[in-house]
Amino acid sequence: MSAPMYPGEIARTHPNKPAYIMASTDETVTYRQLDEESNRGAQLLRSLGLGRGDSIALFLENHPRFFEICWAAQRSGLRYTTISSRLTVPEVEYIVKDCDAQVLISSRAKADVAEPLAGSLGHLKARYAVGGSVPGYESWEEATAAQPPTPVDDEIEGGAMLYSSGTTGRPKGVRSLMKFDPLGTATPIVALNKALYGADLNSIYLSPAPLYHAAPLAFNMGMLRIGATCVIMENFDAVESLRLIEKHRITHSQWVPTMFVRMLKLPEEDRARYDLQSLKIAVHAAAPCPIPVKEQMIEWWGPILHEYYAGTEGNGFTAINSHQWLTHKGSVGQALTAVVHILDDEGKELPPGQPGGIYFEGGGKFEYHNAPEKTAAAMSAEGWSTLGDIGYLDEEGFLYLTDRKAHMIISGGVNIYPQETENILITHPKVTDVAVIGVPNEEFGEEVKAVVQPADMAEAGPELERELIEFCQQQLSKLKCPRSVDFQAELPRHPTGKLYKRLLKDRYWGKHDSRIV
Repeated sequence: MSAPMYPGEIARTHPNKPAYIMASTDETVTYRQLDEESNRGAQLLRSLGLGRGDSIALFLENHPRFFEICWAAQRSGLRYTTISSRLTVPEVEYIVKDCDAQVLISSRAKADVAEPLAGSLGHLKARYAVGGSVPGYESWEEATAAQPPTPVDDEIEGGAMLYSSGTTGRPKGVRSLMKFDPLGTATPIVALNKALYGADLNSIYLSPAPLYHAAPLAFNMGMLRIGATCVIMENFDAVESLRLIEKHRITHSQWVPTMFVRMLKLPEEDRARYDLQSLKIAVHAAAPCPIPVKEQMIEWWGPILHEYYAGTEGNGFTAINSHQWLTHKGSVGQALTAVVHILDDEGKELPPGQPGGIYFEGGGKFEYHNAPEKTAAAMSAEGWSTLGDIGYLDEEGFLYLTDRKAHMIISGGVNIYPQETENILITHPKVTDVAVIGVPNEEFGEEVKAVVQPADMAEAGPELERELIEFCQQQLSKLKCPRSVDFQAELPRHPTGKLYKRLLKDRYWGKHDSRIV
């Protein structure tokens, strides 16, 4: 039997080893501190009457106390919901109530949202704030300091219950089966980190994304189980990321494609300034990566890029390394944990090369919390599950993503997948970010529009619009190219790389009777 895997075990053998380092301040939390502070947190939650299967919610930025709180819940059999720190008062209120949280932990930095919530969340057993006082909240640091740093008597594995980012409506809570395993039971993410990416006690992991999101949360928690050191960026910055790789001799990292785009568009002197030779693994996911972007990253960093396709639902996982990708460009890999099926709208299985709904057979089981109708909508007649994405398989079983079904444009009865057009436009040197959407057209129902964040807003106008449309038409059929381009200073993009296309579409559809949510 393998040894238990969690920070408490690492603390016994490597107490002074950094568990994580906050990038901007160099504040370091050792494994001994993480173990003791998470014990204090677990003791506090037990003192409030929370037992196995009960829920807490975290509404925090990337804060030094974040993982102490997560591990307090993880080691005491609780569910914990990490809420996007970018949400508004009603959005946070909805999630806290929907996830059945009995405790909310927020921060001084989020007081503008946390304080108004105090009055509407009177049903909670307690509200705590870290990093300073917030009216209506007790101090987490003071409350835990009064607790012993020893484990609770009934330690057992808990788990996260995360919510979708809500890009097409109300966010959905993804509720996986909790087995309440003994504390330290190996998790799938640990196996993946070890087998696919060679992570071990000597790994140093750079995390540039928001910790509340599924992938950064899972990967950091997994790294902390094996004794690696995590370097946590409070906010992503392209140049700072490169500096941190050199400073901390980073070996492993995880990114989203928009981060690659921003690094590639840095001045050459910034790109060449830092020593990146320590970096052995660069994992990316969350959104499709344009082929030219990935080609440039492999040329720059070497064949160390690893891509995967998965979701918070945990129903399937595909993976591909750089060498495989170079012979299957655009693919997100082959299935490792489930069988992939491509189905048409009638549920009929499609042959290789034909795009349809992506379904997983035999993967992890999940349900959408308090939303049985959404759970049912994600299942095929055979019981296979989907994340709502469109794609196809090649003859060798490599999966290619086309787009999300909700983003598909139907113009004159023809299906158009905007991701293909976005992947072209983002490579233009004058484009920093782009979203392609369908907008009303009286004759065809919808037409293709690009909303572009230009590198220089002063260049926005008819001349750049014509240049971008012609650039696209040189590489794609006119049907797939935008008929018009609008410009704005910044697109509504989630820090995880996902676009809030619903917000863009709402501006154009107004009161039109649209099938688009």
